[in-house]
Amino acid sequence: MQLLTYLLPPSLAYLYPPSCHHSLQHNYTATLTQLHNYIATRTMATSPESEHPIKAYGYAARDTSGILSPLTFSRRATGDKDVRFKVLYCGICHSDLHVVKNEWGFTKYPITPGHEIVGVVTEVGSKVENFKIGDKVGVGCLVGSCRSCQSCASDYEQYCDKQVQTYGFTYFDGTQTYGGYSDHMVADEHFVLRWPENLPLDSGAPLLCAGITTYSPLKYFGLDKPGTKVGVVGLGGLGHVAVKMAKAFGAEVTVFSTSPAKEKEAIEGLKADHFVNSKDELQMQAARGTLDGIIDTVSANHPIAPLLNALTPHGKLVLVGAPEKPLEVAAFSLIMGRKLVAGSNIGGIKETQEMLDFAAKHGITADIEVIPIDYVNTAMERLLKSDVRYRFVIDVANSIKAE
Repeated sequence: MQLLTYLLPPSLAYLYPPSCHHSLQHNYTATLTQLHNYIATRTMATSPESEHPIKAYGYAARDTSGILSPLTFSRRATGDKDVRFKVLYCGICHSDLHVVKNEWGFTKYPITPGHEIVGVVTEVGSKVENFKIGDKVGVGCLVGSCRSCQSCASDYEQYCDKQVQTYGFTYFDGTQTYGGYSDHMVADEHFVLRWPENLPLDSGAPLLCAGITTYSPLKYFGLDKPGTKVGVVGLGGLGHVAVKMAKAFGAEVTVFSTSPAKEKEAIEGLKADHFVNSKDELQMQAARGTLDGIIDTVSANHPIAPLLNALTPHGKLVLVGAPEKPLEVAAFSLIMGRKLVAGSNIGGIKETQEMLDFAAKHGITADIEVIPIDYVNTAMERLLKSDVRYRFVIDVANSIKAE
């Protein structure tokens, strides 16, 4: 009986104050019925399928196994400033793998990943100014921010304390956001990107994360000038796009990798100027003091002291990968050359649009493998083993079917 009264919601607890606990046995059946009805009502009100009026279909993980399976949920009705679009393609980012397994500790299940989303507009709100039905559009990592803080006013929505990410975050109406492993999306037009006509939808989709994650630090840290000597650490989903971006800016690019087998890919495939096997001490010694800046895309734990040695005085080492363990940096390795260790996280909406236009102008796309949605769990397993060159992209429109 004590457990039952403890579990009662406030709206029912008044029926059974402590002074009446002796009568609980007689009212046991009635109490259970009321409690059951209360829980059922609350569950219906907050279930993914019923919290909004527009039914949606996608794939979601339901626990830390990270296994994705079909999910029927719902999206909000199209608001005055909203753009609704049919999802055509969605890239798989390595962060999707972390989140579905709750490796970063904040996942709320069920979770539908995907923040590299492209599609075609099917409906616009009455106050939408920049999009119309039939337009090709994209949505990246953000679907909301406060729009009033200093970061937002400076077009750095990605640093807004009240940012709302595309999946797994609480939106302003109190409901959870669901990503692009789904048949359609709806977003405020401020966070919707115009898709350049000559940029492919499938191989362009990963640019909404990998593209802006590498473009933004190259621009911000002044590594976008012709003739700048830029290093890229890691030749994966982020790294191969970083090489393409840096080359398009006119940089002289050196790729650092622990895999000697990637040298041919780097030099012949991606047109990097130099390749360094970071496990080879002689090659690392030869690279000392040669680079103006380095974009480090590696998320595995690795030493950064050798990378700092590769910088010229005033050089910058910019981290866009996120290793689990804290970095170890000797103070004198920074002091003696006025060197900088920094980090960078995607870009704001204005800069992301700028990046897409830049990519279209220079023919930059990701190297991809297109898959159907029912292959997604196998793709996640392969991604964990780095068995992809270099990004998986889900053909959403042709493989997600309403149940």
